Amino acid sequence: MIRQYILPSLALAAPAAAEAATDGAALPSDLSVWGMFAQADWVVKLVMLGLVVASIVTWTVLVAKHLELARQRKDAEAFRDRLAATRSLAQLDGTAQQHPIVQEAREELAQSDGSLADGEGLKERLVSRLDRYEAKVARKMTQGVTILGTIGATAPFVGLFGTVWGIMNSFIGIAEQQTTNLAVVAPGIAEALLATALGLVAAIPAVVIYNHFARAIAAHRAVVADSAAALLRIISRDLSRGTLDAGSV
Repeated sequence: MIRQYILPSLALAAPAAAEAATDGAALPSDLSVWGMFAQADWVVKLVMLGLVVASIVTWTVLVAKHLELARQRKDAEAFRDRLAATRSLAQLDGTAQQHPIVQEAREELAQSDGSLADGEGLKERLVSRLDRYEAKVARKMTQGVTILGTIGATAPFVGLFGTVWGIMNSFIGIAEQQTTNLAVVAPGIAEALLATALGLVAAIPAVVIYNHFARAIAAHRAVVADSAAALLRIISRDLSRGTLDAGSV
């Protein structure tokens, strides 16, 4: 009688134990970052590599643009202070004469030769030209920075694509193996989570660095605007004194 209950129970327990042992043996042995990458689907690998490249680009732009802006900001502030201390165009030295903003004023004075008596018209033309110069400087400063905004906006969605693809692989594994054990779903979930993490690692620094450079470029543009205003004041003084001519700059 006892054998009638015990033997069927053992017969049912044996396959379950064998399946559990098989599941344990089939679990991925390496769940490190490199191991999850190596075991990922090729589509998810491409997504991860793209996000790593985007992250490298972000940090490269940070270093290169920081050095460029620091150098140009220092030069622009020194030139602004020099213009603020100058009373007349004749006092500008050779180095200042070669500065692009002074070259812009020189070109306008040359084109306005014969109409310098119209002081208001000359001032309007100079303001227009210097405003365009300021905008050109701002456009040049933003080169290489806009890509950070693109990375910050798209990297989370690229990572999300890898996440969806990894989870889809898990469901495909469940359908093929007709089981929901951890050995089947773990690889797909692992690569999905890794893709999500890489998307955030690429996006968050890109957004922070982009905002930093946006503020730095705005500050640099303000320095250029101060220099333009100082140069306009110098020209206005010479115009009021009657000492301004096409060869003044």
